[in-house]
Amino acid sequence: MTRRQERLFVLEASSDGRLFSVNPEGSAKKVLVTGCRIPDGVAVDVVAGHIYWTNMGFPPENDGSIERVDLDGGNRTTIVPSGVTHTPKQLHLEAAGRKLYWGDREGMRVMRCDLDGSHLETLVQAGQGEDDRRDETKWCVGVTVDPVAGHLYWTQKGPSDAGLGRILRAGIDLPAGESPAERGDIEVLFDGLPEPIDLELDLAEHMLYWTDRGDPPRGNTVNRAPTDPPGGRRTPEILMTHLMEGIGIALDPDGVRMYITDLAGNVYAAGLDGSGQREILILQGNLTGIAHAVLPRGTAV
Repeated sequence: MTRRQERLFVLEASSDGRLFSVNPEGSAKKVLVTGCRIPDGVAVDVVAGHIYWTNMGFPPENDGSIERVDLDGGNRTTIVPSGVTHTPKQLHLEAAGRKLYWGDREGMRVMRCDLDGSHLETLVQAGQGEDDRRDETKWCVGVTVDPVAGHLYWTQKGPSDAGLGRILRAGIDLPAGESPAERGDIEVLFDGLPEPIDLELDLAEHMLYWTDRGDPPRGNTVNRAPTDPPGGRRTPEILMTHLMEGIGIALDPDGVRMYITDLAGNVYAAGLDGSGQREILILQGNLTGIAHAVLPRGTAV
C-alpha cells in the first residue's frame, strides 16, 4: 500500500506570527511564512496548491485580512485586504463550491468569498454598531459547512468562561428576500457552552466536532455531537479534556484521526473518539488554527 503524503499546517500568533507545517507525527517542521498579523484560521486547497489564513490584525482598528501562499510558502498574496473584514477568525474552505467561509469576531458576522477574494458576502449579521460589539455573545468565531445538506454552522463564543457560548446553523445561502441580520432559518443547536471556538464536520458520519476554551469541566475540551440525531436530541460528548485553552481542530476522517492546538503551544493527535491522545508538539508559541491535508505524491513540502 502506498503511504499517503500528509502535512499539518499550523498558525502561531505570537509576536512574529508564523505559518508552519509538520508531518502528522510532529516531525520535519518547516516555517513557511512569518510576519502575520495575529493569524487565526487556516485552510488548504490541495487542488490549486494554496494555503489560506486569516489575520486578526489589531481588533479595535477594523484591519483584519486574509492571505494566501503556495504550499511551499511562495507567492504570498493578500486576497481580502485590510479593513474589508474586521477581525477574521477561524477559516473553512468549501472545496466543491470553491468558497472560503470565516467568522468575523468584532464584525459580528459570518462571511464568505471566492478563492481570489471576489464576490465577498455577509451571510449572518449578529449585531450592528459599537454597543453590540461590546456584547461578546454576538462574536462569531468558528465556522464550517455541509455542502450536501446545504448547512452553514458557526460559533458565537460569548465572554471568557461565561457559559454563554452557542453553536448555530442556517442555510448555506441567504434566503431570498431576507437580510443577514434578519434570517428566519437560524437554528440554535447548542447554548450554555463555556466558550466554543473552532468547528469541524465529519460529513460521512454526520458528526460535528468543536473545541471549547472555557473553564472545566466542559471547557478546555474537544466535543462532538451528531448533526441530526434521531428524535432531535443533541447531547455533546466530551472526547478530550485538560487542554490549555483549546483553539484549532482538524479532522482526518480517512485516517480516523484528529489534531488540536491550544494557546499554550501544544499540538495534540487523537482518534476521532478521543482515544490515544498524545502531544506531537509542545511549547510552540500561541497556537491557533490548524489544517490537515493529503498532498499529491512528490509534492515539495
